[in-house]
Parts: sequence; structure tokens; C-alpha cells
Amino acid sequence: MTISNRYRTGRADLDAAILDLIAAAGLTEDADLLFELLVTAVRLGREDVTRGDRKLVNAALKEIRYALGVFAPYRDVRKCSVFGSARTPVGHPAYVTAHEFSVALTAREWMIITGAGPGIMTAGLEGAGAEKSFGVNIQLPFEQKASPVLGDDPKLVNFRYFFTRKLTFVKESHAICVAPGGFGTLDEAFEALTLMQTGKSFLVPLVLLDEPGGNYWEHWARFVREELLADGYVSPADLDFVHITHDPLDAVEHICGFYRTYHSMRWVGSRLVIRLQHDISDAAIARLTREFGDITTSGAVERVQATDSERADDDLVDLPRIAFRYNRHGYARLRAMIDAINTWDA
Repeated sequence: MTISNRYRTGRADLDAAILDLIAAAGLTEDADLLFELLVTAVRLGREDVTRGDRKLVNAALKEIRYALGVFAPYRDVRKCSVFGSARTPVGHPAYVTAHEFSVALTAREWMIITGAGPGIMTAGLEGAGAEKSFGVNIQLPFEQKASPVLGDDPKLVNFRYFFTRKLTFVKESHAICVAPGGFGTLDEAFEALTLMQTGKSFLVPLVLLDEPGGNYWEHWARFVREELLADGYVSPADLDFVHITHDPLDAVEHICGFYRTYHSMRWVGSRLVIRLQHDISDAAIARLTREFGDITTSGAVERVQATDSERADDDLVDLPRIAFRYNRHGYARLRAMIDAINTWDA
């Protein structure tokens, strides 16, 4: 096994012992990464940090490992995270709307992820049913008992830390639906927007779903326009990351429409590869080159075959794909390109 020349324990005997441990465990897949994980543990043990620091890293790593195992069997199923207030009572219009949304989306072969608590979270779980639900619960001294909808379902994960819980939401979600809520709800919405705006997560459809006749998200959008946009804290195109609606069926259509032609993306070297549900015409590719030249560093948008890196990872190699040299700026424009791909697929 080849190991990094840069990231080691600092002692050849310890590095050799770690390699022996990996071999003894029969771990051959991604052995280089496992070596670095174990090096991190050794270095953390040798460095001047507190027991509390080590407890934090230990607990976080165990939570992430466990969550990865829970979601792994469902990696090929699209999932939508539903956020909203834990304090929304049963029967409230926002509760009913979230329930109807989950019913409609799971009928399209999606699954639902919620925080597993009461209010909007239970509405989402009830709408989806336990079989099509994941619960990503946070341990709190108040409010956040896991919903009885999931009970002892193995798809319920309990987290100690918000940051590991948020990581799970972001990593596993192919879409996000946010109902009205408090600080936590707005935190989730703004974090998802921040990660997409800065390119720290892949783009997904984000729906702000209000109850019929409600004005929660209209007030939010007015604040964003009059305070953030007016003062230049965000760009006009950044508002295209969200879709505001009062209709749960419209929310479902918006989410599914995002994947009408677009499938996923991946960096391969200096090019961004966009995988497609089905091929698009030469005319559509030429139009993408013309209209999105502002986010292309050089060359054109091109039809490509699966790259060697994708083949090595067996990463959706049968899907058609296009690629271009993206400037890694203007992620709202990249979102506009995805919308164009979904529209110009004739």
C-alpha cells in the first residue's frame, strides 16, 4: 500500500504498526484513507489537547460513522430533507401542507428525512410513512423527543452534536423543503443557501413551503431583498436558489423538475462533469456554451464519455454527460445552467 509522504505520525515505527493493523484487519479498500484516519487518532493522542477535545472528536466520528451506515443501503434513492418548527400543532395548516408534500413526493419514489421531532417533522414522517422515512434526531433537554412514527426503526439516528447532524442532512439530501419555523429552521435554510452559494455542497432544489394564504416566506423574501440585496450582501441571482410556494404539489414538481434531465455532477481534474438522465441535443450544448461563457474559463461545453476516474469508482458510468472548465464562481449561474439543461433537452 502506498501511503502519504506528508501525513504520517512522525515516527516510522508507529507508521509501520498502523500498516500492520490495517493488513491484519484485512482492509484493502481505501487503505490509504484508513491509514490517515488512524494517524489522526495517534497524533491527537500525542498532541497537547484536553480530554474534552478528544471526547468531542471521538463522539463526532462515531456519530458520522453510524449515520453513514444507516444511509448506505439507500444511497441510490433520492431523499428530501423537510425542516420546520417543532412547535407547529397537529392540524395546523402548515402541518397539513407539510404532510401533503411528503405524501406527494414519496409517491414519486423519493424518501423523506426530518429531524424526527414533533411538529412539522412528524407531519413529514406521517406523510411519508415509516418505510420511506429517516429520522435525524438531536438530543435536547426539551422539545426533541423522537417521533413515535419511527419508533425503533433502524432509520432513526440520534445525534449529540448539531454539526454532525447538519452534515448528515446536507450529505444525504437531494432536495430541501423548509416550512415556517424558528431559529433552528432558519438556521438550516440559511446554511443550505450558504453552502450552495459558496460551492461547499452540490446544488439541490430548495423549496420554501408556506401554508395556503400564509406570508411567512414572503416576509422572509422581502427582508432578503430590502436588507441583504439592497446593501449588496447577496447578488440578485442568489435569490434563484429558492422557490417559494404555498402549494405542496407545486413544491414536488419543482423538486422533480430539477432532475428532469440533470442527474448529478462531479469534478474530474479541472473540468466539471455533469451527468444527465438522458442525452441532450448538439444545439442545446452549443447554446449552453454561448449563454454560460461567463462561468467557463476556456473552451466549450462538450459531450464526453465517462472519465477514467469515474470508471475506477464505478460512478454512474452508463449515464450520458457533458463537461466544461468551470471558474468555480457564480454558483447561482451554475444553478441557472442546470435549469437550462432541464429546459433545452429537446
